[in-house]
Amino acid sequence: MIQAVSVSKTFPGVKAIDNLTCTIGKGSIYGLIGSNGSGKSTLLRMLSGIYKPDSGLIKIDDKPAFENTYNKGRTFFLSDDPFVISNYSIKDMARYYKIFYPNWSDERFTELLNIFKLPPKRPIKNFSKGMQKQAAILLGMSTRPDYYFFDETFDGLDPVMRHLVKRLLMEEIAEREVTVLMTSHNLRELEDMCDHIGLLHKGRIIFERDIDDMRLSVHKVQMAFREPPPKEAFDKLGYMHFEQRGSVILMIMRGGEDEIMESMKAFDPVILEIIPLTLEEVFIYEMEVAGYDLEKMQ
Repeated sequence: MIQAVSVSKTFPGVKAIDNLTCTIGKGSIYGLIGSNGSGKSTLLRMLSGIYKPDSGLIKIDDKPAFENTYNKGRTFFLSDDPFVISNYSIKDMARYYKIFYPNWSDERFTELLNIFKLPPKRPIKNFSKGMQKQAAILLGMSTRPDYYFFDETFDGLDPVMRHLVKRLLMEEIAEREVTVLMTSHNLRELEDMCDHIGLLHKGRIIFERDIDDMRLSVHKVQMAFREPPPKEAFDKLGYMHFEQRGSVILMIMRGGEDEIMESMKAFDPVILEIIPLTLEEVFIYEMEVAGYDLEKMQ
C-alpha cells in the first residue's frame, strides 16, 4: 500500500506538491491526470524515492520511500524521458539493472525481447522515441517489481504497441497483484485500465473516484414533453446538471437507472430515455458539481 500524508515539495520559485495526502491500495491501477505543471512527475519521483519531500511522509508498505534500498528494489519508475547509459544496448542495460533489482528475471527478459522484437545489441540512444519507450518498458517489466510508477506511459507508442503494453500490464496485475500508478493528460487513455482516477491540480489531488462507481452511479436522462414543466419542478431531484432545449430536457443525475426512470415517469414525458455517458463526461460533470471548471485548469 502507498501512503502519502501532508506531503509538500518546493523548487526555486515553484511549489510542485502542496500538502498532498492520498492512499493507494495494493493491486490497484491508479490513473493520475493533470495539466503540465500540476505536479504529476514530482509526485512519482517522490514515491519512487528519487526526491525527498520537504515535509510530510511517504511510505510504501509501511516503509519510507526515500533512501530505502528494499523499496527501491521493489519499485520501477519509468519517466517520460527514460534513462539510458550512453551507448548501452538493451542487453547492456539488462546487466546494469540486474545489479540493483533483486527480482530481476532473465527468463522474463528473454520472453519480452521476443515479444517486442527490439534489436538487443544496438545502442538504445539510436532507437526512435517509440522504440526507446518500448525498451524501457521491457527492462522495467523484467525487474519484476511490486510497484510500477509510469509517467506518461503511452507517449510515443503507436496504437498496436499501446494495446500490447496494456495487455502485458493487465496480465502482470492478474498474476502477481502488482500496483500501478500512471499519469496522463488524457482520461480516455486511462479509463479502460484504471480502477481509480485522480485529478492533480496545483500540487494537490482535488478529486478522486472509483471508476466503476462513477460509471454506474451517474446517468444522462433525456425527456421530451408536449408542455415542459418549469425547471423548479425538477429541483427537488438533486440533479447534477440541467439543460432545456425547447420541449426537450436533459439532466445528469446520480442514482440507479430503475430509480431514475420511476422518478421521471411522474412528470409524464412523451419520450423518456437514459443515454450512456462516457467516463470523460461523468468526470466533467462530477468536477462541475465539486466547483471546478476543467477548461480553466488546462
